[in-house]
Amino acid sequence: MTNTQVGEIPAAALKAAQAEHQGRLIEISYPVWHYINEHRQLVTGRRIDAAEAGRETVQGEAIVKPCNVYLPAGYDRNPKMRCNVLYLLHGVGGDEWEWLKGGGEADGRPVVLNLLDHLIAEGEIEPLIAVFPNGRSAWDYADRSFNAEGTNMLGFYYFDYELRHDLMPYIESKFRTYADCADASPAGVSTSRRHRAIAGLSMGGMQVLNLVVGGYRCDSVKYTEDRHGWRNGLDTTVRAPGMTDLFAYAGAFSNAPTSSDGRVLGESLSAAAHRLDLLYLSCGDRDEISWPVYLKAIDGLEEAAGDKLGELRTVDIPGGVHDFGVWMRGVYDFVRLAFR
Repeated sequence: MTNTQVGEIPAAALKAAQAEHQGRLIEISYPVWHYINEHRQLVTGRRIDAAEAGRETVQGEAIVKPCNVYLPAGYDRNPKMRCNVLYLLHGVGGDEWEWLKGGGEADGRPVVLNLLDHLIAEGEIEPLIAVFPNGRSAWDYADRSFNAEGTNMLGFYYFDYELRHDLMPYIESKFRTYADCADASPAGVSTSRRHRAIAGLSMGGMQVLNLVVGGYRCDSVKYTEDRHGWRNGLDTTVRAPGMTDLFAYAGAFSNAPTSSDGRVLGESLSAAAHRLDLLYLSCGDRDEISWPVYLKAIDGLEEAAGDKLGELRTVDIPGGVHDFGVWMRGVYDFVRLAFR
């Protein structure tokens, strides 16, 4: 495990890059066939066992969800350009706009896009496509309230099915990416996963740990045994299978309180077929929401994962709290470490 201190983001990187180095943000809509319906069932047209899902699975009609996509400078001019893909997940009260609006603006552009523009223009990272989805896989995905008994909340814990079967195939069929989920050969899977990265803030950080690395799904205590006494109305149900066959790099910034413990996450990695090349976790040491959970997520993880974890990079941010001051530093650092 490497524990590092992250310096401040250069002030110039927060400002808009020159026009020729600015990427473009577009809004898209895509069909979702995997989501939680109003009856708390998992809608899917695939053979997903109810025991794996932790609930009844049914067939149903697709819903249509919005998503924001950043295309790097030069993408529109160069039809031969192919890119890595970064997925950035939002928090419990956010949506596909949280990274773009919550992180603030400078010179009329979202700061997170300014960071990507500068990193690409200065050669610190290769050109990438950044995807900003709505992480609630539920029929009422637009409901941003914190309601432990709501299907909107339950949808957070089933985003992996949507990501795997709906969003990722859509992105890789519509945009020019190195990754190709249509190639299911061993060589294709091995190549594609090294061109995808995923990171999230708060609830999105939990999704990265529980759904990508491999932890527990959660549901309202109204439907469970309330084994943990978390006092947030949620409880664990079944383990998610993990997604290291799709992603080689994962980052969690100020991961939310329902994140699984380090030993659970490490055991999932140890049993996975693919090694996670980079797991990056960061948190502010004054974060009353996430700091204790962040420490638990680290504890025992590396030992349990064994040789299925390449690098565990942890970053303690002195004085940091649960806000974009921490999360912007996280994404700025994470993207420079991924795709190597």
